[in-house]
Amino acid sequence: MTISTSPVAATPMEANRASPEVLRETFSHFPQGVAFIGAEADAVPLGIVASTLTVGVSLAPPLVSVAIQNSSTTWPSLRRAPELGISLLSTDQEGLARQLASTDRNRRFNDVVPDVTASGALTIPDSSAYLWTRLHAEFAAGDHTVALLEILGARSDGRADALVFHRSEFKGLRVS
Repeated sequence: MTISTSPVAATPMEANRASPEVLRETFSHFPQGVAFIGAEADAVPLGIVASTLTVGVSLAPPLVSVAIQNSSTTWPSLRRAPELGISLLSTDQEGLARQLASTDRNRRFNDVVPDVTASGALTIPDSSAYLWTRLHAEFAAGDHTVALLEILGARSDGRADALVFHRSEFKGLRVS
């Protein structure tokens, strides 16, 4: 097969320099699920809200990944937990997502009664789905650490719709 090209190529659209601001705005066009990753350590609930969870990384072994900012002060404690719970937050939990992501650690769990397994994996009731995991591996990725989490168990009841982060806002998904 021969591919012929015109000697006069169209001028490509000018691209912006890949600054953090340009990248944040560009990435905002891609909707991402909102997850809470949590554990209990010494009877203290810990967790982070992430929109960087990638599901279906591998089915054998079953893995998900999450990218965590290197500046996180919560991840060093979470990564030492024997098991981590992942709650895929629902559209009814937008306010709770903001609360759980708060920089005020003392208020994150106000009026929240999480479910905690015997191994300390912490999940948030009324979420759209749940995963119970343990740290499989992690590696440096620029200003983030990518953690691969092995899935030990999963549950969803199909009643709650997932909360997504799109165009710098929390939103629900509607099927049309």
